[in-house]
Amino acid sequence: MNVTEHFNFPKKQHFNFTSMYRRDLITAEIQKLAQVLARIMGLKLEGKLAEANQLFEETMEGGFQLPKEILENEDLSVFENWLTKSNLPPEKLDSLSEFLYYELGVNQERNQSIAPKLNLVYQYLSDEHKIVHLINLHRQNTIQQYIS
Repeated sequence: MNVTEHFNFPKKQHFNFTSMYRRDLITAEIQKLAQVLARIMGLKLEGKLAEANQLFEETMEGGFQLPKEILENEDLSVFENWLTKSNLPPEKLDSLSEFLYYELGVNQERNQSIAPKLNLVYQYLSDEHKIVHLINLHRQNTIQQYIS
């Protein structure tokens, strides 16, 4: 007896429980990442920059499998290669864009390192996943000042 027969679902209605479960896991992970981002922002406001930076780096590595060496590499193609091979779902990429966006403004050197990578994430979301948020469009315009 399969799941459809066991629960008496109509034959034409098809449920993909694996997909639903995966979506729930991604949603829970995104919520946790949002809490971490809020914590990082709070630490920055409290002037605890070293602690905020440590939590940011741990989150990049643990939450996005993005090593510090790749994020800080001056060669943009290294980050672009990681981005295409990371196979992160669009929801996580959007969350990554939030983390990177709120890293801007720390200092000029950091801005020039982060802004082009953030721009690549926005482009990747648009080109590969066909996802464009109005807020991201506005942010792309904003980050252009850091890319020159």
